[in-house]
Amino acid sequence: MAVNHYENFPVASVLLPAHLRRPVALIYAFARQADDFADEGDWPASVRLASLAGWVQQLDLIESGVTPSAPLFVDLAAIIQEFDLPIDLFRDLLSAFSQDVVKTRYADFGEVMDYCRRSANPVGRLMLHLFRATEPRSLVWSDNICSSLQLINFWQDVEIDYAKDNRVYLPLDEMARFGVSEAHLREKRADDAWRRLLGFQVERARALMLSGKPLGRALPGRVGLEIRTTVQGGLRILEKIESAGYDVFRRRPVLKPLDWPLLLFKAV
Repeated sequence: MAVNHYENFPVASVLLPAHLRRPVALIYAFARQADDFADEGDWPASVRLASLAGWVQQLDLIESGVTPSAPLFVDLAAIIQEFDLPIDLFRDLLSAFSQDVVKTRYADFGEVMDYCRRSANPVGRLMLHLFRATEPRSLVWSDNICSSLQLINFWQDVEIDYAKDNRVYLPLDEMARFGVSEAHLREKRADDAWRRLLGFQVERARALMLSGKPLGRALPGRVGLEIRTTVQGGLRILEKIESAGYDVFRRRPVLKPLDWPLLLFKAV
């Protein structure tokens, strides 16, 4: 199931054990709504940042043992306590979304990965806490999968992010190295330079995803199947970017109903 900005992550999937579906849905609701503060509507930056700061305060209440005022956070407090979820992972998400309000360009890939560390990796780590599977190697595998999913979302949404929010996640130094400028984005120009740049990004995202792939076999049962399906979904979108000749301006690659039987077959 795909939901808004987290469409590359299955949300409360039927593949998950029943007792985990509600906690997973709550975590995604938190991430989705906070992300919407940064990206949706016509609010000025000051209002967006104030809204996100208000959510930080709700987390502070939970950490101090005080009942939060917002219903979502009352529910979050219950699963944080039940599964011993690190509150700092929720804070990391809010930090990344606050950054989206004020930062629209990334100098190099290191800056992009720092954003992924806070915008995507916490989701995977929270999932591992729900699964009671927080061994160091599992955390690394999860980070690689989640960072790759975030990168894939960037590359499939290059045109949307630029047109809607004047935001460019492509590293500026790599754009220069491949001879790509923001004119490519304004003009929706998928020429040879653009294809080389995006091809490079696709290959790097794929390598990162494959480096995290062992997590799907390390985790048992339906949880492992969920992870393997997520990995296959990300790889499938990369294939679609390639099949479109890297012209994501005119054909946004997304997972469609007919893709899911293939993903499940590969996952099994």
